[in-house]
Amino acid sequence: MRIAISDDALALACGADAVAEAIAKAAPDAEIMRVSSWGMSWLEPLVEVDGIGYGPATVSDVAAILDGSSSLNIGKIADYPFIARQQRLTFARAGITQPLDLEDYQATGGWLGLAQAREIGPDAIIETVTGSGLRGRGGAGFPAGIKWKTVAGADGPQKYIVCNADEGDSGTFADRMLMEGDPYCLIEGMAIAGLAVGADKGFIYARSEYPHAIAKLNAAILVSAHIVAPFEIEVRVGAGAYVCGEETSLLESLEGKRGEVRAKPPLPALEGLFGMPTVVNNVLTLAAVPYILANGAKAYADYGMGRSRGTMPIQLAGNIKHGGLFETAFGITLGELVNDIGCGTESGRPVKAVQVGGPLGAYHPASDFHLPFDYEAFTAADGLIGHGGIVVFDESVDMLSQARFAMEFCAVESCGKCTPCRLGSVRGMEVLDRIKAGGRATADPIESLPQMHNAPKQGRSVDEELSLVTDLCETMKFGSLCALGGFTPYPVMSAIKHWPEDFGKAADMVKDKS
Repeated sequence: MRIAISDDALALACGADAVAEAIAKAAPDAEIMRVSSWGMSWLEPLVEVDGIGYGPATVSDVAAILDGSSSLNIGKIADYPFIARQQRLTFARAGITQPLDLEDYQATGGWLGLAQAREIGPDAIIETVTGSGLRGRGGAGFPAGIKWKTVAGADGPQKYIVCNADEGDSGTFADRMLMEGDPYCLIEGMAIAGLAVGADKGFIYARSEYPHAIAKLNAAILVSAHIVAPFEIEVRVGAGAYVCGEETSLLESLEGKRGEVRAKPPLPALEGLFGMPTVVNNVLTLAAVPYILANGAKAYADYGMGRSRGTMPIQLAGNIKHGGLFETAFGITLGELVNDIGCGTESGRPVKAVQVGGPLGAYHPASDFHLPFDYEAFTAADGLIGHGGIVVFDESVDMLSQARFAMEFCAVESCGKCTPCRLGSVRGMEVLDRIKAGGRATADPIESLPQMHNAPKQGRSVDEELSLVTDLCETMKFGSLCALGGFTPYPVMSAIKHWPEDFGKAADMVKDKS
């Protein structure tokens, strides 16, 4: 009997270790393996017995699971709809292999991409990655091949590969799952990138909130060092500042400085880490590379739509019945992801809003469910797909509070370097607080000063406050140095645009007061 239980951080948090210990006592002759997670969060701890899944399992379920009578039986995991419908390229080993077992990795196609890369050489590697259409999976969506070509052509005595593993978007966990479940895939991708651009040193910048991922990475780097040599990799741990997910802040932190945004130009590709040409790519970007090299550019580019080629590991979270990781080709609609894959809200209430792209992503109403998951389609709808995080809210959510949260998040996480972000977010909170309170009845003392020619000398109505926050968002969007301040207007303005009634309640309050 072969029994597999995930040692992913989510499974551990849900009691996987206790279940594994209970199984070991009850079935001492069974082959018990600790594998990566399938990504079906609502079923963890998921116990697999000869291919059949049982979850979410507790210690009290062990006896019934072992004799096959458990009501937790979901059938063959590989055939379960949530898994069977996916197109897994980056997460092809999820739930199947033991994360640190080199034989498992090699037996499932590991190192084939690196071998191919060594055979064809730097120019052909870059041509292959460019031809695949791979774009940065961290949020910006910049073509990876073009970035690699820029670094390869830059002059410098030393070049670096930096993996951005500072996964901080709300509702995202794909980077963590990959690092915990398939660390050799990331190492192989970084080694290929190093070979392509002429770098022999790489850094993985991971956040301190991911201790399991950091431990797995360090162990995997040690075990595989002889395979990727002369390329060397080092894990550096950040302190969890959201802004360090921005590439130039990350580089500052990596150099031992305060995480603060750099003005661009120069681009990191030309003057990056320690002033040297540097490739900065997200975990998922680099982890997609081994498949591309092993199977060819066309095999990857055949998936997707338009300029969004390949697959995207999409993370379903929030108030959703079936949350987890769903990797599929670009083009699936938002409605399919929320209703068909995620099965609607966990509360059973109607979906009111879906935030796509992390805390700086826009809120989308159900009328946007026709949108295909695609960089350009979401941009045209005043949104972004970011790192592929989807957070669902039911009808009980107050969108004014969500808009204020976006401003508060920006204020707390701002590095403080640029005024639109540092001060704009604080002023944004104040304006939204006034909207919630029904507007300002009396004039502001500062605005009343004679030298304040462009400020009103009386109170402001809610409509005037909304106009003010709109102007403020415009300034933040186009005046901020990085995406933190530049994208904070997306959740704020989308909430105002799609749910004016949540802001209109405040207007009613004004009428009542008057």
